[in-house]
Amino acid sequence: MSQSEPLVNATDYPLYVVTAAADGQRSGCMAGFVTQSSLQPIRFLICISRVNHTFAVADKSEGLALHLLGADQYDLASLFGEQSGDEIDKFARVQWSTGPDGVPVLAECAAWVAGRVIDRMRAGDHEAFLISVTDGAAGTHQGRFMSSDAESFKPGHPG
Repeated sequence: MSQSEPLVNATDYPLYVVTAAADGQRSGCMAGFVTQSSLQPIRFLICISRVNHTFAVADKSEGLALHLLGADQYDLASLFGEQSGDEIDKFARVQWSTGPDGVPVLAECAAWVAGRVIDRMRAGDHEAFLISVTDGAAGTHQGRFMSSDAESFKPGHPG
C-alpha cells in the first residue's frame, strides 16, 4: 500500500465531462481532477490524462467547457468515461450545441462553464489546463455524479 492510498481511497469527489474543439475535431472525456482555483476572476483548473483522446484536442483548443453531471446521469458518465474518442464519436450520441471558442456544450447536465485556456502545466501523468470562465449556466439535472458512482467503470484509456 502506498503512503497516499488511505487518503485517495477515502476521497469522493464530483466527476465532470470536459469538452474541447480544435482543427475541426471535437472531443470530451470524464475528468475527476477539477477544482475552482479563483473567485475573481472565476477560474478552474482541469486535469486531463495525456493518453486520452481529449488531451490531443484540448492541447490545441483555445477554450474548454466543463460540465457537472447530475446524480442521475450514469449513462452519460459511462459514455464519456468508458468510451474512447479514438473509436467513437461521442457527440453523435448526445444533444449538444457549439459554445464559446467552438467547444461543445452538452444539453444535459447539472451545470456547465466554458472558458479560455490561459495556462497549461504538467501535473504528473495529467496536463493541467487553467481556464478563465467566460460563460456558463445551470442545467436541468439535480445532484452530483460522484467518483464513487463510477467505481465499476472501465476507462476508455488507462490513467
